[in-house]
Formats: sequence, structure tokens, C-alpha cells
Amino acid sequence: MANEKIIKQKQEEVKALAETFKEAKLVLLTDYRGINVTDVTNLRKTLRGTNAEYRVIKNNITRRALQEDGYEGLDEALLGPTAVIIGKEDYLEPAKAIYEFSKKNDFYKIKAGIVEGKVMTAEEIITLAKLPSRETLLSMLAGALLGNISKLAVALDQVRLQKEA
Repeated sequence: MANEKIIKQKQEEVKALAETFKEAKLVLLTDYRGINVTDVTNLRKTLRGTNAEYRVIKNNITRRALQEDGYEGLDEALLGPTAVIIGKEDYLEPAKAIYEFSKKNDFYKIKAGIVEGKVMTAEEIITLAKLPSRETLLSMLAGALLGNISKLAVALDQVRLQKEA
């Protein structure tokens, strides 16, 4: 029979993890088979730069924490060795970092995840990771708006010149 102290400790761990998942912008479940310690260390360092963390948590504890938060459909992703990436402030940069890492390491796979409270498949997360960064999108938008404004200014100037003539 399991020790009551151990059961209570695991229940607290599940509760703390569920709270972390609730507050996170991104929760990724990945398969880390076949990568070495150096690669994991470099990945952790990269993720820290994006204000995300890389944790290896028992599947059962992760499953219970996800269930406590009401997330369903992730049981398939919790088979085999699973690393959990938790993005606290942004979902795009950590997703990009994991995607880039998985491209360089054939064995490292994104299984599934949660982005801002929505359960997503690996394909959806990869599509999201391929998007340009927020700053790039904003600069593209600004460029498009400035181009239209300058065209409008030229057209208005032409109208003014025609009325003067």
C-alpha cells in the first residue's frame, strides 16, 4: 500500500503543476528520446532566453494536472518519455525555439500542446511556429500602411496641382 505521505506529496505536486499550466501561455509536450545531455542543456538555455522552462515530469502527474485544469485529448501525447515546455509570457518564441531544435534533431518531436488555453496538435503548433515573430508582423503592417499613406499623399498632391492649373 502506498504511503499516505507520498500520496499527499504527489497530490500537492499535481495541484502546483495544474496551477502552473493554468497561468502558462504555452504548454508543449515533446518526445525527447535520442538527444544527449549537451543538446538538452543548450535547449534549456535557449528556452530560458524566451522566459520558458523545460521540465521532465512523470506522465501520470502531467496527465492528472491537465485533467484538473479541464484539458482533454492529450492522453496520446503522454505515452513514452515526455518533456514539458512551459512558456510563461509568450507562446510564439518558445514554440519557434522548440521547432528549430526539432528540425536539427531528428529524434526530438513535438507531440501536442496547449496555446493560451486551447489544446493543439503537433501540426498546428508547427504551423504556428513557422509564423514570423510579432515584431516582424508589426513591421510588415507598418510598411504596408506607410506605403498606402504615401500613395494617398501623392494622389492628393496631384489633385492639388490639377486644381491650381
